[in-house]
Amino acid sequence: MNKEKLSQEEKTLLDAVESGKYESTLTKSRRKELEAAANLTFKKDKRINIRISNRDLVAIQSRAIEEGIPYQTLVSSIIHKYISGSLQDLTARKSGKPG
Repeated sequence: MNKEKLSQEEKTLLDAVESGKYESTLTKSRRKELEAAANLTFKKDKRINIRISNRDLVAIQSRAIEEGIPYQTLVSSIIHKYISGSLQDLTARKSGKPG
């Protein structure tokens, strides 16, 4: 892991974990709360059908193989990241359009 990119707080936490001195303060009730939120976040209960070009499908499948995940999971992740704002269209920024 590249420690140079970590904040001081992250470095301190990593050092504690690596040395075996880290003690979690997570309570059972907070753990249950976080598990419930995670389960709702990752629940996939809807199906969609889309049409894309063969070239795009092959590119997505290739990228998914590189990542070691199914291509449908990659597509779902891309959609989630885009709607949550953590994935942005770089081509829009290059052309001066907001994105």
